[in-house]
This record gives sequence, C-alpha cells and structure tokens, in this order.
Amino acid sequence: MLNAVEISHLTVKYPDVKALDDVSFVVKEGDFLGIIGPNGAGKSTLFDSMLGLNTTYTGTIKFFDQDIKKSKKHHQQIGYVPQKPVFEKNFPATVSDIVRMGLRNESDENRIDEILQQLWIHELRNRRIGELSGGQLQRVFIAKALVNNPKILILDEPVTGVDQQSIELFFSILRELNSKQGITIIWSSHDLDAVNKLANHVACLNRTLFFHGESEEFFSNDDLVKQYSEASMQEHMHHH
Repeated sequence: MLNAVEISHLTVKYPDVKALDDVSFVVKEGDFLGIIGPNGAGKSTLFDSMLGLNTTYTGTIKFFDQDIKKSKKHHQQIGYVPQKPVFEKNFPATVSDIVRMGLRNESDENRIDEILQQLWIHELRNRRIGELSGGQLQRVFIAKALVNNPKILILDEPVTGVDQQSIELFFSILRELNSKQGITIIWSSHDLDAVNKLANHVACLNRTLFFHGESEEFFSNDDLVKQYSEASMQEHMHHH
C-alpha cells in the first residue's frame, strides 16, 4: 500500500515559539487518522503546512511520494474543509454555486448533482447559503471539497458549533467515504469518543508528536489517555 502522506522531521518556528517540533508520521492510503491535541497544539499549523499555505517549515512533507515543495501535482488530490469556513451571510450564492466553485472542470454539472445527493443536500441546491443551518452549511463545504474526487480529505475540527443530529449524520458520511470509496481521511478533533469510534489511527499532537499508532492501542491504554488528558488540561489552564 502506498503512503498517502509522509511527514518527516517537520518543524515550524515563529519568532517567539516553536509551533511544531520535529514531527514525523506516515498515513497509508485508505487510513482514517484522527489528530487530537489541545488548543495551541499546532494542528492548524500542521494543516497549513500540508496545504502549502505555510512554506516556512523545515523537514519534508510528501503526498504519494512527491515532495510538496518540488511538485504541485498533489494539490488536485486533496479536499480540505476548514474549521469555520469564511463567507458573507448575505452573499447571493446558492448551494450549487458554492459546490461549483470547487470544480476544476466547469462542464461537470452531473458531478455536482451526484455529490449533493450523496451528502443529502440535493433538495437544498437552489437555497441561498445564508439560509442554511450550521450542519447543512458544513455539508455544503464538504461537497465543495469532494466534488473533484480527491484521494485525501483533510478536515480541521469540522463540527465546531454544529448540532448533535447533524454531527451524527456527518460522522456516518465520513465513515462511508472512507470505507466504501477508500478516501484517506485526516481529521482533527477535540472529541475523543468520536475519534475512538471513527478513526483507525490516532495522532496526539502537542507541538511534538506524543503518540501515533492504532486507535485501539491508544484508547485501550489508560495511562496514555490519562497522560494525554493531563497535558491537555495543563495547556488549557496555561491559555486561560
């Protein structure tokens, strides 16, 4: 099996802090990796570096064996859903307009229909985005990320501020994308229960990599979970 992602000795320094310190891990094709860590742990910095938005890192990031600093080809194989998509509530765009923005091949209208049906938002296709609930909006941005059939889907805490029913639906969609379509998923979350249920691998990040391995190994080890929770609590106290 190919390595979908390979990260070696990734370090990101800002003037007053090391956001990431010597982080290395591999994600195999078809894996579902849950990345957990307290606020300020470097999860968004990691994603920014993987997406080419931050190029000041040292170390290497490879997608399908291609170093991202040497080749831009991998960008077409990645779908990304940010934590809180930024958009203007009164922007006169419909659901299908937003999803169309993600299309590389403008003429592929059928693909828009297909993806809206898959995410249960087909009946909203002509609805203005300002009229949607948080859960509906989130599915629209996932549809936009998926419309080009990416091989890897990166999600940065995608259920922040979304109601429980929408979260359940969202999780079942992710499960299906991973198990039936073989999409490699990398997803950061604060919800340990959800990561335990969904992800087959877990990475605990707190600027350095505290653990990377099979979910079962992490969640069945009380000492590891306790260490992780204590580190998160300390970080939380430190930030407040």
